[in-house]
Amino acid sequence: MFPTGRLMRNTSGCLATQDALVSGVADMAKFVLAGKADCPYYAKAELLADMLRQKLPDFHIHKICVHPTEWKVWLEDTCALNGWKHSSCPIVWRELVDRGGKSMLLGGFNDFLEHAQGYYGITSDMTTDLMLKIAEENLQTKERCIQEEIQRQNLLTPLHVWISSALHPVCYILIPQLFTPGLFPNAPTISLHLLDVGSSEESLHGLKMEVEDLALPHLHEVTVHSDLTLAFQEAHFIIFLDDLLTNCESIDEQDAKDHKVSRVAERFSCYGQLIEANARKDARVLVAGEDFINLKCSLLIENAPSVDPHNFVAMTTQLENEAKAQLAQKLSVKTTDITNIIIWGNVSGSYHIDLQKAMVYRYDGAVWGPDSFSQPVLEMIYDWKWLEKDFMRLVHERRATISSKTNKATAMSTTNGIVAVLKAWNNDTLPGEVFSLGVHSRGQFGFPEGLVFSMPVSCRDGRWSVWLDVTVTDDLRMKLEACIYELKTERYIAAIGY
Repeated sequence: MFPTGRLMRNTSGCLATQDALVSGVADMAKFVLAGKADCPYYAKAELLADMLRQKLPDFHIHKICVHPTEWKVWLEDTCALNGWKHSSCPIVWRELVDRGGKSMLLGGFNDFLEHAQGYYGITSDMTTDLMLKIAEENLQTKERCIQEEIQRQNLLTPLHVWISSALHPVCYILIPQLFTPGLFPNAPTISLHLLDVGSSEESLHGLKMEVEDLALPHLHEVTVHSDLTLAFQEAHFIIFLDDLLTNCESIDEQDAKDHKVSRVAERFSCYGQLIEANARKDARVLVAGEDFINLKCSLLIENAPSVDPHNFVAMTTQLENEAKAQLAQKLSVKTTDITNIIIWGNVSGSYHIDLQKAMVYRYDGAVWGPDSFSQPVLEMIYDWKWLEKDFMRLVHERRATISSKTNKATAMSTTNGIVAVLKAWNNDTLPGEVFSLGVHSRGQFGFPEGLVFSMPVSCRDGRWSVWLDVTVTDDLRMKLEACIYELKTERYIAAIGY
């Protein structure tokens, strides 16, 4: 006679009581339950597994929660690996490794339910509403875990920042500024890569030694490169300072602009191809310098097609600040008291300074207010002759005037412009704040698509967007046609010259 209790078959097909199964068969029960995070039947199977684990102390089950977007591929790979045929969610199998065997497919939810009822006398009566609620919670938990894992990996991975033309005077001032708190949010450390094509390795190693002597707490490492073999590998950010005029090239002896454009095209087409081959696909690229800024940015975009064009910008901030300085001097205020100047067009060529949104703070005029009070610049400047004739000329000559007095490049203002762009790009601009960038045109304001054109932008959540709350009058459009023509001409010469 068998002991009293419910009779059922054990895993060998022999009859046994429920009590016997608890002490004998259950200690060998090792199951795996896998399913989509948002699947109600996976939620119901989870509850059933938890009940089995509570009532049978030696019952073991491992749960695998897969994100819905990854489920199909995951299931196909798992079945192919084990030679199973299963297409529904969830999937349950039994691990027999401790008995010298492979994993044995049990099936889906119904198979798991029948197994639990037949062997252990345990079933699940979860309601549909509860199934749906738990499935929703599973999905939220899974997505939160994914985000936490991404953040954890980011904390372990240094941010790879490359600077091209690293022996440029700007770089010596820029490097310490790159470690300003908040400039690269969520980046625990920075791996700095200094590239200067064809330069002296001794000079680059000297720069590396000086950077290391700064004892920057968030500096992971410094590497130097004098050739293009490993250029831009794993790059998160790339900053181009290249001006062939300052890179000891003979281009300054050439009179023909088309020859200069051809040299730029050769260099930056190569750079773009290296970005395509070596950099991360979410890499961000900032182009600074003195010559053909828009064209350089355009060439990089064309030669790195798998990187979003939205990730390339040409710096306009230095020019914008030079315009602010002239207006501030005219109005007897500080440069920081002038805001929302718009630069249209070709940053290092034909451009237009637009004051339609420009505001001045702390201006000592007929109307006075607190520090937060501002007034339109165009209403405060009464010298229209100066504005129409002298203003643009003074801004255009500003950099050359400074360099002639100091016998140096305008490294501080260039660095300040780069840092301002990175700060805005990696964070958010203030509501209503506008600054200008050379960006890839998608036809905004009727400009040709594909041109890199300086336009007003704002930044939010690490992305810039064109600021459309401006008016392009017929007069302004006529002025911008010259910018468009110049940029098209440069691109044409670059295409046929290279």
